[in-house]
Amino acid sequence: MRRAVVACLTAVAAATLGVSSGGPAEAAPHTDVLHVAPDGHGSACTAQSPCSLNTARDRARKLVPAAAGDVVVELLGGTYRLTGPFRLGVQDSGRPGHPVVYRAAAGQTPVLTGAVKLTGFTKTDADKDVYRAKVPAGADSRELFVNGVRADRDRGSRDPSGFSVTATGFTTADPAYTGWTDPARVEVVRNSGWKQMRCPLASITPSASGGSNLTVDPGCWNNNHSSVPNPGFPFNGAGLPTLDGITWLENAYQLLGTPGQFYIDQKAGYLYYVPRPGEDLATADVELPLAPELLDASGTPGHLAPLNDTDWRAVYTGSWGYSGGRHLGDLDADVHYTSTDGDAVSYTFDGTGIQMLSETNGDEGSADVFVDGTKVSTVSGNGPERLAQQAMVSVTGLPKGSHTLRVVKTGGSYLLVDGFTVIPDPIAPVHDITFSGLTFQGATWNAPTAEGYVDNQAGVVWDPTTRTPARIPAAVQVHRGQRITFTGDTVSHTGTSGIDLADQTQDSAVTGSTVTDTSGIGVAVGEADDYYQTEPALMTSGNTVSRTVVQFPGQEYADAVGIWVGHSRGTTLSHNDVGYTPYSGISIGWGWGWASSCTLQAKQGLPDPCLHGTTYAGDEHVVGNHVHSVMGALFDGGPIYTLGGQSAPSEFTGNVLSECIDGCNMIYHDEGSSLWDTHDNVVRFGNGSLWTNLWTPSIHDDSIHDNYSDTASYNNSGTDITFQQATVVSDGNWPAAALAIVKAAGPGTLPGGTADDDDLRVAYTGSWSSSGSRGDGDLDNGVHYTQQNGAAATISFTGTGIGFLTETNSDEGDIGIALDGVSQGTVSADTPQRHSRQTLWSVSGLTDAPHTLTVTKLSGTYFLVDGFTLS
Repeated sequence: MRRAVVACLTAVAAATLGVSSGGPAEAAPHTDVLHVAPDGHGSACTAQSPCSLNTARDRARKLVPAAAGDVVVELLGGTYRLTGPFRLGVQDSGRPGHPVVYRAAAGQTPVLTGAVKLTGFTKTDADKDVYRAKVPAGADSRELFVNGVRADRDRGSRDPSGFSVTATGFTTADPAYTGWTDPARVEVVRNSGWKQMRCPLASITPSASGGSNLTVDPGCWNNNHSSVPNPGFPFNGAGLPTLDGITWLENAYQLLGTPGQFYIDQKAGYLYYVPRPGEDLATADVELPLAPELLDASGTPGHLAPLNDTDWRAVYTGSWGYSGGRHLGDLDADVHYTSTDGDAVSYTFDGTGIQMLSETNGDEGSADVFVDGTKVSTVSGNGPERLAQQAMVSVTGLPKGSHTLRVVKTGGSYLLVDGFTVIPDPIAPVHDITFSGLTFQGATWNAPTAEGYVDNQAGVVWDPTTRTPARIPAAVQVHRGQRITFTGDTVSHTGTSGIDLADQTQDSAVTGSTVTDTSGIGVAVGEADDYYQTEPALMTSGNTVSRTVVQFPGQEYADAVGIWVGHSRGTTLSHNDVGYTPYSGISIGWGWGWASSCTLQAKQGLPDPCLHGTTYAGDEHVVGNHVHSVMGALFDGGPIYTLGGQSAPSEFTGNVLSECIDGCNMIYHDEGSSLWDTHDNVVRFGNGSLWTNLWTPSIHDDSIHDNYSDTASYNNSGTDITFQQATVVSDGNWPAAALAIVKAAGPGTLPGGTADDDDLRVAYTGSWSSSGSRGDGDLDNGVHYTQQNGAAATISFTGTGIGFLTETNSDEGDIGIALDGVSQGTVSADTPQRHSRQTLWSVSGLTDAPHTLTVTKLSGTYFLVDGFTLS
């Protein structure tokens, strides 16, 4: 029987550390707990004298080498206010099979937050109901949460009229903008296609005609308008929405006046806020996130990215040539090359390893590889087809220090050099750590305030300086992890992404957790720029996200998705609930048509020659997820979206995909998607969307079969696709096999006392549609609706009571109510004015057992289902 070593010191462990255990000596460790408290200052970490989180980490670090089992650190309930991330490194790792466990004390909720609590609000503008409070000196944040509800930075009306584009920004005939204070803090926001772009202004000045010129920060204007990054495959596709209009203006004091919006005057040190109805700022919990990160578990090395062949450390000896703009997929579109045997390239670096990118082709030959003057291998670039950015040389495991790589051409027609990836530190993952029952809240990301938000797609952005791929940082970050697990944790209310398993993290998992209300991605796995890797230790692999609820991501950056997976191998996304997203629900894969052949790229109409290389991605499993209420703000995505080619077959099965709001493809195998076996999925309430879209020939060798849909529309323009039309149903008459898929999907009954209209326990019969992002006060901002008398919605639940939520209005009518098949009479939703989220019927005192409630449209033009309250 496995026995846990916990960090409240046992006699054996205490003797090892030279301290008293406070109890009788024992021959083996037992399960006392090292207690951590928000205000803990003790050194022994006992219940009587709890210690701080950092002290517990340091003690756990000492216990692991001598431990016979797990090392457990237990956090007592309360609020842990962090000014920076709680950091764990390689030295804080557990052992295979025996992780270091950071867990919540039984029945308690420890909350790790990077926010400060604001108090002392006073009213400063009675007409606009504006209050203000002091903020810490120099404090800045893009987020505010009042009683656990996100507030918005103040913003103007959507799609304001009268603006036109200039060479430096925008102009309008309205002179009022010239009176705005601190214009350099104002941000212009543009939603276009699948992108959201943000830029700060440089100034607001009077125009020659008496209006206002809004000059955008020049660097951001260049990145988002004049010269949008466009390296092509494998970093981005062909479409380039630009900052060519204004969706709204944000962050000016003059915009205040809407309840639930705020403004920070950083210079004066005040936050201004307009309370929502019912909010009393004298008693409200007002939280201002200031920390950029809450948890950081990092191994070595960190992020690896290739440097171009033109890097100053590369020394070419002999008769080398340089070629740029080849359109053959080269890194930065250029290479150095030689046709002379004996020519060499040398690269001196500090680190533990290096990789050299080259090209394979029939005219490439061999080369000898030397490290610090010693030959270590002979490599060859000869291959049957041209492949760009190939890791021809890969050297790891060197002692950390200064080394020189030298590659000498020995045969063939050409040797090409395309780039170098330096491995600065030993490959040493942080490993075997578990986080259980912890809550993380309140982080902010302020870089867009100064630099703007230069979007690529799905929460992957362009670094505004290097113009290379980057990502929205996460509140909880794992870099180079191995066997790092999150179980029953909550990440919410952040100005960042939620959880990021980054930098080739392996065999790690997010299980039974909740990630909600994030500004960026919910859960991210992998990287966008490591497609070329051949070293298994430098690949993202074996990770799992399962039975996790990911809802309301992208609350600030609308291109962000619920779950994002970049280049990876063996990733499993299983039985998750992903919903209420502004863009796609799950996005898996990267690279567009990079891994598709030049023949298929030409069929797509792309330039010839082509950008063609390889990826290690493959063996992915997307199984049993419920993905719903997606595409609330942007276009050209879907509940589940795949992108780019694979090197091994993957599976896409048992998923329920529903409630697309706008601009959607329900099963979207986008550019380059290959080797997917897509079967036994249920597609419903797509609102006119294609149930599947394979729109171009670079999508190839997929198998689509045995799916179920309430729409027959699809697009199959891929190559070598095995395609079977879905079983098409109408009026909710799903066959038994489809109902079994619905019953098995998702993580199970979600916690909480409500079931939204898109809950899997709700079955709709008759002709129904869904509507999301209505802004009418609906539960989770959406409803199902019907115009057909006799159409019904039935919810199956276990409990003692239930209430039915709907909308009342003059175009609503009578509703029939039946509980467990027995009529409960009728109620009316007909009222002179619109009222949202109305409980028209409820019951309590039922036997705590399974029940069904059926609501049926009897009259009126419309009948809406908004949700159910459960007890």
